Amino acid sequence: MDSWVNSAEILGSDLPLELSGTGNRRAVLMDALREAVRSGRLAPGTRLPPYRSLAADLGLARNTVADAYAELVAEGWLAARQGSGTRVAERAVPVTPVHRPRTPERAARPVHDLVQGQPDPSVFPRTAWLASARRALAAAPDDAFGPGDPHGRPELRRALAGYLARVRGVRAAPERIVLCSGAAHGLRLLAEVVGGPWAAEEYGLPFHRELLASHGVGTRPLGVDADGARVDGLTRRDRAVLLTPAHQFPTGGPLHPARRAAVVDWARATGGLVVEDDYDGEFRYDRQPVGAVQGLDPEHVVLVGSVSKSLSPALRIGWMVLPQRLVAPVVAAKGEREQFSSATEQLTLADFVESGAYDRQVRRMRQRHRRRRDQLVAALHARAPHVRVTGIAAGLHAVVELPPGTERSAVRAAARLGLAVEGLGDYLHPGAGRGPGAPGTPRAGAVGGVGAAGGAGSVRARAAGDTLVPQRDGLVVGYATPAESAYQEALDALCRSLPPVSPPVPAPPRPPAAP
Repeated sequence: MDSWVNSAEILGSDLPLELSGTGNRRAVLMDALREAVRSGRLAPGTRLPPYRSLAADLGLARNTVADAYAELVAEGWLAARQGSGTRVAERAVPVTPVHRPRTPERAARPVHDLVQGQPDPSVFPRTAWLASARRALAAAPDDAFGPGDPHGRPELRRALAGYLARVRGVRAAPERIVLCSGAAHGLRLLAEVVGGPWAAEEYGLPFHRELLASHGVGTRPLGVDADGARVDGLTRRDRAVLLTPAHQFPTGGPLHPARRAAVVDWARATGGLVVEDDYDGEFRYDRQPVGAVQGLDPEHVVLVGSVSKSLSPALRIGWMVLPQRLVAPVVAAKGEREQFSSATEQLTLADFVESGAYDRQVRRMRQRHRRRRDQLVAALHARAPHVRVTGIAAGLHAVVELPPGTERSAVRAAARLGLAVEGLGDYLHPGAGRGPGAPGTPRAGAVGGVGAAGGAGSVRARAAGDTLVPQRDGLVVGYATPAESAYQEALDALCRSLPPVSPPVPAPPRPPAAP
């Protein structure tokens, strides 16, 4: 058996050929090879198997194949070079055109990309990740290569329990951590287990709201101001609330300490669940990151996190730190086997965290993102002082606040300059300003009394009956996305796309004085 395997490895790649016809076997083989080249099956430059390998596969004498190769080289169909084997010659061969249905042309990619949501892929720590992968594979137990446990690899759950406790103030044993393929996957599982309805911040990812809705969980908007979500709007009907307490997405404010306590009190009083999306909690630039809300009450708060912002969304590794009562139902919802996240990548991340490489990468990215944000603020101060960056110095994006009524025109101007950037209005909950979720309107059945009305200028009233429709004009600028060499040009395009200073409104003429 071993000799057969070794000989198969030596023989090289396969080339199935149909040797039809009668007569000389060399001529039949040559016709088959010519047809394979003529039809495009063997493209110019394709390396053919060694003649011994092809002879063994086709049941021909070695000399028959060697002579066929030599004659096709002489005819110009093949080319042979010492050390590189026999290949299809680089020559023009009439090929019957294959009809392919026309597909719609893709829109031209933007020249500059300031869309939020991902770090610059060129800064992925390839060398350190490869070193962790080698160590992890060398030390991996045999069961890592069998059907995966839906709970996730214990090595990574132990590493995350220590890291999250140290960096984010999370209180959890490894048994309370369930691995998933990212925050979206975690929300999908929680929607299946918890049910609805949920409350959610009026500004947030539309994708998350749509994902919950696709699983039968509707969301009701909570107002957002400079102190984060207006948690005084939570009611006893809400089964859960989805929050981004460390850095409200996308407006950029942290959840006020009093509101952090109030949302935990709501969960205790009603049996509701706080779902804490800790999407960029490690990236705070003006101070140490604020600890997770989960640390206040692990039995009523789920922390959801991933490596999408710190490493890459391509890794598809996330986690949920769950109350004890939800561990078994969530694992059951995942299925009998791990279907979503590679065991080898989980083991690699475990080593990456344990070795300190993850901390080093986060520190490196924190310095880089802080410098990017400072450059954004400086560019706007110099070239567009009439706009300002709002929110705390944190994360991978910032909101550039615009004069009222200018957001859509700024997005269109950016597109004309080849700049991809999104408006703040793209993230507004479609139900914001209607019914009990509207900021500034009473909320029937509200629990607790923490939370004041939004600051002056945070909402603009539009005529809509007796309700206020929140409308803040701004751009959500992802300053982490471009490569280093492209960032300054992207900032230049951004500044050129901004609306000019609004001219002062002339005062109405005074009526003539009464005689």
